[in-house]
Amino acid sequence: MINLIDFSKRRERFLAKLEGKAAVIPAASMVVHHADCEYPFRQNSDFWYLTGFDEPDAVALFLPHRDKGEQFVLFVRPKEPENEVWHGSRWGTNGAIEHFGVDIAHPLSDLEDYLVDYLLGAKGIAFRVGKHPKIETLVLRAWCKQLDHSSKSGQAAFGLFAPCSILHEMRLRKEPEELERMREAARISAEAHEIARRFVRPEINERQVQAVLENYFLEQGARGPAYGSIVAGGDNACVLHYTANNCTLRSGDLLLIDAGCSLVDYYNGDITRTFPVNGRFTPQQRDLYEVVLAAQRAAVEDVVVGHDAEGVHLTALRILVEGLIELGLLVGSTESVIAEGSYRHLYMHRTGHWLGLDVHDVGAYRLGEYPVELEEGMVLTVEPGIYVSDRLAVPEGQPEIKDHWKGIGIRIEDDVLVTGNEPEVLSGDALKSIDDLEA
Repeated sequence: MINLIDFSKRRERFLAKLEGKAAVIPAASMVVHHADCEYPFRQNSDFWYLTGFDEPDAVALFLPHRDKGEQFVLFVRPKEPENEVWHGSRWGTNGAIEHFGVDIAHPLSDLEDYLVDYLLGAKGIAFRVGKHPKIETLVLRAWCKQLDHSSKSGQAAFGLFAPCSILHEMRLRKEPEELERMREAARISAEAHEIARRFVRPEINERQVQAVLENYFLEQGARGPAYGSIVAGGDNACVLHYTANNCTLRSGDLLLIDAGCSLVDYYNGDITRTFPVNGRFTPQQRDLYEVVLAAQRAAVEDVVVGHDAEGVHLTALRILVEGLIELGLLVGSTESVIAEGSYRHLYMHRTGHWLGLDVHDVGAYRLGEYPVELEEGMVLTVEPGIYVSDRLAVPEGQPEIKDHWKGIGIRIEDDVLVTGNEPEVLSGDALKSIDDLEA
């Protein structure tokens, strides 16, 4: 796991970027699954990134306008032995100070009493409205008190803004210790894919494959899956977020697996592989797979400093469209098909996304009219696909889909790090060449 020194360095950078403004960053809360049962706790990624504190309902204050030793304040649930018997140990205020580098810790119940004073003197308040209604009420009340008394005190935070622009820019560029964790997440995820592929055979259930994947995640010390594992045989692969995973795998079909693990410190893998259930591609499956693989490999090569995610997508898109025209699934020039969007019944998503503490990680793709250029330390997925079914209407002027193509869904996805040299494919241990998949 990332050590507490690294969290401390992040806080120092964040405090400097606040430029005298105070930030209020709440933790996540428990979420009810049904009745009095709750989902497993998942910490808010922004809160985790700055604190490493993995308990619900805490509130962190970052106060650059105050003296050293008073700039990182944490409100936490207090120690309560009777509650801890049921729900597990808490760190409490002393534990927060001793183990997490907190300057000052208070019981959560004191937040309303102390918040006004802690925010006094800040040039502004960084708080994400609309996400934490209980905390939002307290923040707005504290801000209003400052504004009401500003003529007498001469002090007030005259602006309320979201901290996302600062935090998400920081999170977009991964630090060396983060990259080691992402390599670990990709390694476990890739190994799980290979174990699952060797396990697959006709007449087993998709759910059995899911069990093999997720069992390996847990065996390797991960929290579990980073998202709902997609194990989609045959036509199910044409449903992009298919998670029912309850159908029997048939000989002659392809199996698409989109799955990755989440580590104990929340860094994620996200890998997709598609291969034949019986170990051999049909001619139509092979033709489409070769197109997707060529698009994916070319797009990966574009993940270099100075390029951008939009360019990575367009590289893949051009090769996909050229291949589909050659196979007769599309007609027209490559340029016209792309300009008109008449490929979207066969390829309806972008080619990738940022990856990190969130699977679809934070960070802008564009700044106004300009795409964000790739820099060292950014990690993104590259995942072109082709999905041939009759779910979407064929655009006017494009050929009707013949039955022998229908039910083929293919996606190939890798996790790719931007370096100073060539792209680093973090998930390369999951095999994807036709020779390897048919071996």
